[in-house]
Amino acid sequence: MEQGHWIDTVDHMTSTTSTDTPTVPAPAQRINLMTAATDVYEAMRALNKAAAHGLDPVIGELVKIRASQLNNCAYCLDMHARDARGLGLSEQKLYGVGVWRETPFFTARERAALALSEAVTLLGDHGVPDAVFDEAARLFDEDELPRLIAMCVTINAWNRIGVTTRMSPAASHA
Repeated sequence: MEQGHWIDTVDHMTSTTSTDTPTVPAPAQRINLMTAATDVYEAMRALNKAAAHGLDPVIGELVKIRASQLNNCAYCLDMHARDARGLGLSEQKLYGVGVWRETPFFTARERAALALSEAVTLLGDHGVPDAVFDEAARLFDEDELPRLIAMCVTINAWNRIGVTTRMSPAASHA
């Protein structure tokens, strides 16, 4: 059955459209780090600010989006997709982040940053592969590369905070 036909059939059977269906509530947040450990929250913000200093903001958002996808952090994914849109990133490019290797939408620097973000996020038994690190080192100068690495580390820390505490994007953005 073709996808369009299947959707039409389901819509006909339920007599509703996706816009008529209410969203499900988000799980209750376990703890609010910002109020429960203000010093930790402020330290994370400072690390984030230091990592971003001198790094192309679009590269930073792409790194944050990809790591957030891999870590299943809905809160961070929502935030950074909105931030990327605010920087002028196209919808096509945003939708392509998860399949960046299969699209022509990304520059060589963006591809190197996305590869490094994936490698840092998914650290395997042998760490970040030399080829991934070497490509990033070739395309990012001596000031940018440590910031790119720090951004990868920082978003992974934020993602782990968001997932562990069950932070959720606001339903008003849906």
